[in-house]
Amino acid sequence: MLLRPALETDVDLLTDLVVEAVNWTGEQRVTVADVGTDDHLARYVEGWGRPGDVGVVAVGDAGEPLGAAWVRLLTADRAGWGFVAEDVPELSLGVLAPGRGAGAGSALLDACLDAVRAQGSRAVSLSVEDGNDLARGMYERRGFRVVGREGGSDVLLLDLSTSTTPAGRQKV
Repeated sequence: MLLRPALETDVDLLTDLVVEAVNWTGEQRVTVADVGTDDHLARYVEGWGRPGDVGVVAVGDAGEPLGAAWVRLLTADRAGWGFVAEDVPELSLGVLAPGRGAGAGSALLDACLDAVRAQGSRAVSLSVEDGNDLARGMYERRGFRVVGREGGSDVLLLDLSTSTTPAGRQKV
């Protein structure tokens, strides 16, 4: 697996991964078409590559995409599910079936957090649904803590001024 920065040309992949992230239970709750027509879903990918957007893509040995983790700043009037503040980027992460169970999610998360630290953000937030215990554990092991509730999900926050970077990872 290779990690590389997310590019403006990755918007279709990120759109696919929004679908994967929402459909994490295996139930098809949204489609790619929904991401284009639902304002709440679209805000995670529309205009990807604007100032403040940063992400990491994992690709397999044959160059096939395995997943991505990305952050973007959202505004209070177009808040995401994990919104905390306008100066705190919200993280999204999705892994396609070929990358699951091979450490892609952890590698993507760690590399994306490194990128967020490098751009000088004070914190990063996200939303994790009830029952998504694997993802929740991955986030909590890195220091994310519950700071709110939105529907059937917890809003988690990682204070980057107090968290540490796990050693032994591939840098992007």
